[in-house]
Amino acid sequence: MAVEKSYYMTQEGKEKLEQELLFLKTERRQEVVERIKVARGFGDLSENSEYDAAKDEQAFVESRIAQVEKMIRNAVIIEHDNDNPNMVSLGKSVTFQELPDGEEETYTIVGSAEADPFEGKISNDSPMAKSLLGHEIGEKVGVVTPGGEIQVKILKVE
Repeated sequence: MAVEKSYYMTQEGKEKLEQELLFLKTERRQEVVERIKVARGFGDLSENSEYDAAKDEQAFVESRIAQVEKMIRNAVIIEHDNDNPNMVSLGKSVTFQELPDGEEETYTIVGSAEADPFEGKISNDSPMAKSLLGHEIGEKVGVVTPGGEIQVKILKVE
């Protein structure tokens, strides 16, 4: 049997997934069942695009439920590393500046399950996070990006 993947996330991220799961199981699943019932009433199922679309949506919802359940079951809650408050680690926010004179950027490094760059949360699997993890305030770090390697300086870790 294959070893299941661990999903690193904050407690907040796990709670968000639990809320999504509850919504999918109670409300969304029921909405799709209703759409299937209505579509059945349109007659011949072999030429019923509404029925096909509702069945496809049902498959998507059930797939997402299974995925979220797996993520919750294999969740590893990120604990803040209090050993070295100046070191970049999972669950911490890091502010850095692209050298020589770029703007400051701040991101929180989270597990891939709750990554959302638009909210300032990047996955620990991303090239930026992989490069920053384990480094401390004041260090200059090389980051390989699709556009080439850049140098950044770590300014703050929270």
